[in-house]
Amino acid sequence: MRRRLVIAALAAVILAGPGRCRAQETDGEADEATAADSVPNMGQVLEGIDKATKTPEGEPSEWSGPIKLAVVFAGLAVLPSLLVMMTAFTRIVIVLGFIRRALTTQNIPPTIAIIGLGLFLTLFTMAPTLGTINRQAMQPYLSDEIGFDEAIVRGNDLLKDFMLRQTRPSDLKLFVSMAEIPMPETRAEVPTYVAIPSFAVSEFRTAFEMGCLLFIPFLLVDLVVASILLSAGMMMLPPAMISLPFKIVLFVLVDGWHLLAEALVNSFH
Repeated sequence: MRRRLVIAALAAVILAGPGRCRAQETDGEADEATAADSVPNMGQVLEGIDKATKTPEGEPSEWSGPIKLAVVFAGLAVLPSLLVMMTAFTRIVIVLGFIRRALTTQNIPPTIAIIGLGLFLTLFTMAPTLGTINRQAMQPYLSDEIGFDEAIVRGNDLLKDFMLRQTRPSDLKLFVSMAEIPMPETRAEVPTYVAIPSFAVSEFRTAFEMGCLLFIPFLLVDLVVASILLSAGMMMLPPAMISLPFKIVLFVLVDGWHLLAEALVNSFH
C-alpha cells in the first residue's frame, strides 16, 4: 500500500513539473516585459536632456534650470572659503585672536563670539563693495538685462578690485612672476587666480603686524608686574595671574573694543 502511494506521488510530481516550469517562464517573460516598458531607454534619456537644454522656441538655452541649481549649490559649498579668503574676514578674525591672546584670558571672549564679531565687522567693511555688486551685477541679472555669465564677470571684477586695493605690490609681483605672465598694467587685467593668493598673503602680513603692535602694551604690563614680584621676593607667584586684572582694567579704561573696531575698519581702503 505504501509503495503504491509513493509511486502515485512521484508520478504526480513528474506530470506537474513541465507545466509549472512553463508557468514560471511565462511569468518571468511578463515581468521582463513590464520592466523593459518601465525603464526608459537611452534614446528617451537623450531626448529629455535635449528638451531640458532648449528654450520653448526650440533654441539652445544659455543656462537650463538644473544647471543653474547645480551652480547655486556649488557656490554655497565654496562660500566659507570665499568668505575667508576673498573678504576682510581674515584680517579681522586674526587681530581679534591676537587681542584675546594678549589679554591672556584663555577662552574669554569665547571663540563663537570672536567669529560672530569678525563676521559682522566683515559685513560692515564689505558693505560698499557688496552694494556695488548688487547694483551692477545682481539686479541687472534679476531684471533679465544681462546674462548669467555677464553677471558673474561683473561681480568677480568688483570683488577683485577690492582685493587688489588691499594687496601689497610686492605680493602681487611675486605671484605674477610665479605664474609666468606679463605684469598687468591695470587691475582688470590681473587674473583671479593671481589676485586671490596675493590678497591672502597680504592680509596675513597686515594682520600679524597689527597683532604685534597690540601685544606691546600688554607685554609692558607683564614686564612691570614680573619685575615688581621679583624685587619683592615672590618668585614662585606666576606674574601672568597678577597682571591679568591690570591688563583687563587698562583695556577697558582706554575703551579698547571701540579703538580696535575703528582701527580694523579704517585699515581697509
